[in-house]
Amino acid sequence: MQPQQFSPTSPFAFWDGAFTPAELDRIEALGEAHTVAKATLMGGTEEDEYADIRVTRTSWINPSAETKWLYDRMQGVVRTINDQVWQFDIRGFSEHFQYAIYGGSEGGHFDWHVDQGDMVKSRKLSLSLQLTDPSEYDGCELQLNGGRRIQTAPKSRGTVVVFPSYVLHRVTPITRGIRKALVVWTTGPKFR
Repeated sequence: MQPQQFSPTSPFAFWDGAFTPAELDRIEALGEAHTVAKATLMGGTEEDEYADIRVTRTSWINPSAETKWLYDRMQGVVRTINDQVWQFDIRGFSEHFQYAIYGGSEGGHFDWHVDQGDMVKSRKLSLSLQLTDPSEYDGCELQLNGGRRIQTAPKSRGTVVVFPSYVLHRVTPITRGIRKALVVWTTGPKFR
């Protein structure tokens, strides 16, 4: 299945059904195989004064022979969507893939932010792959503010949401269940 058609002025694009249920289970197993720890803000610590901005647990899925299929597939997804929508000059992934878990018992969320900052490689596109069926949790919506209004991204399991890393976005508090997602960033030359 191919992604929908979107305008370059859209704050996000998505590809529904980009991964099969079996592939999603495999991705979850990869994420769970690593140590899952409390997430911090870039450059922060667990005791960071801004820790209430983000309540999430994460692990990192590094490139390896076992994960090559996943890195290759995400590369294909981001290139296809980027070619159709933004046509940014992208060169690869800026960091390892982040496996994120939002828990209802702790009110998991990530307040308004952008995926850019003081970093060595400039993030250009952000991707979020929905790993959990939306019937398994309440809240925890990925919302994006492209300037005119707040829009909520689709939540279907297997959907990849892609947006420019400079777009303001948040994940609303989860109120029931657990939501899991895979978060990926692409890099490229600075915008000019």
